[in-house]
Amino acid sequence: MKWTDTVSIAEALYDKFPEIDPLTIRFTDLHNWVIGLEGFDDDHHHGGEKILEAIQMAWIVEAK
Repeated sequence: MKWTDTVSIAEALYDKFPEIDPLTIRFTDLHNWVIGLEGFDDDHHHGGEKILEAIQMAWIVEAK
C-alpha cells in the first residue's frame, strides 16, 4: 500500500482496530498505525496532514 491508497488503508485500519472511533485519533498515532500496517510500503515522510485527513475520512465511512 502507498499513502495514496486511502481506502485500502482505511479498510486495513478498521480491520485491525475495530473498536477505535476514527474521530478520536491524533494524527501522530494515525501516522504510526499506517506505517505499521502489513503491506504498507511507502516513504514514511510523505504522510502529511492532508493524506491523514483523507485516510481518517475513509475510515469513518468504513466504520459506518
